[in-house]
Amino acid sequence: MSSEPSTQPRHGEFELIARYFTPAPPGPEAGVALGVGDDCTLLAPAPGRQLAVSVDTSVAGVHYPEEAPAEAVGHRALAVSLSDLAAMGARARWCLMSLTLASADDAWLAGFSRGFRTLCDMTGTALVGGDVTRGATSIGVTVMGEVVPGQALTRHGGRPGDLVAVTGALGGGAGGLVAWQRGERDLAHPLLARYLRPQPRLAAGEALVGLATAAIDVSDGLLADLGHILERSGVGATLDPEALPLAEGLVAELGEAPARRAALTGGDDYELLLSLPAERFEAASARLAALGLPLTVIGRLEAKPGLRGVAMPGRSGWQHFQAEGDEHAGGVT
Repeated sequence: MSSEPSTQPRHGEFELIARYFTPAPPGPEAGVALGVGDDCTLLAPAPGRQLAVSVDTSVAGVHYPEEAPAEAVGHRALAVSLSDLAAMGARARWCLMSLTLASADDAWLAGFSRGFRTLCDMTGTALVGGDVTRGATSIGVTVMGEVVPGQALTRHGGRPGDLVAVTGALGGGAGGLVAWQRGERDLAHPLLARYLRPQPRLAAGEALVGLATAAIDVSDGLLADLGHILERSGVGATLDPEALPLAEGLVAELGEAPARRAALTGGDDYELLLSLPAERFEAASARLAALGLPLTVIGRLEAKPGLRGVAMPGRSGWQHFQAEGDEHAGGVT
């Protein structure tokens, strides 16, 4: 990890890095020739693999509540980046983390690093470097994974006649935000867990390689993210809103109609949205069932451009830099 000057003598940046973000030296199977401690890390991708790389930034008060538990913030910051690798069918390998903090608080840092590093361990992701600096709290995470050349899942492979399907359940992220705003603080609450501790579908993404024709993770809302597949694939679609799998407790929290709107536009679900030929659905469903994850058909791709079957809201998902006066479709503000 590199660093910038600190005005806090008790927590110089090197001490902070050493205490919270320097893992044990990885074994040779990790593909890390040189890890934390130099100006750069040296990585060794597996022979014959392409590198998949993505970056996400999490800002306090925008992507998560400022008062959220530090351990959940650490988990979430990594999870939302790993979700991009899942959408490509990539195997997670390494990550870099850039952390900006207003102050260095031992208790917060201990919780944050515990949440971050626990998910690293769970997903086989090695933290190999980054940066620490002082300022408004934000976390930038770059993730790197590996895919077999020509087998990465992309947004542009959908074809007319393909089924549209989604893993898991929808609306939990939006429902969890509502639960937080009404005062719920128990992370065991199913909706709050979906919002603050999302699970990147890495194993599911790898299982869908060779079966799905297009894929994306549901981060900005189902309609917004489906729109990216339709645009890149040059197709349209018809959705069945009654088929949407709703997150546990969502209807009880929001009511029936708002729950379905949350499933369509709420964002922060980090499930995989995909297209695949009908004859591959049974095989895909069986692979995901082995992981304990349902796969639900919610529509079909068509040659005619546009989206049918749902009434389009004024905004179909979360966007930064939206026009003044527009309501947020996601986030915490």
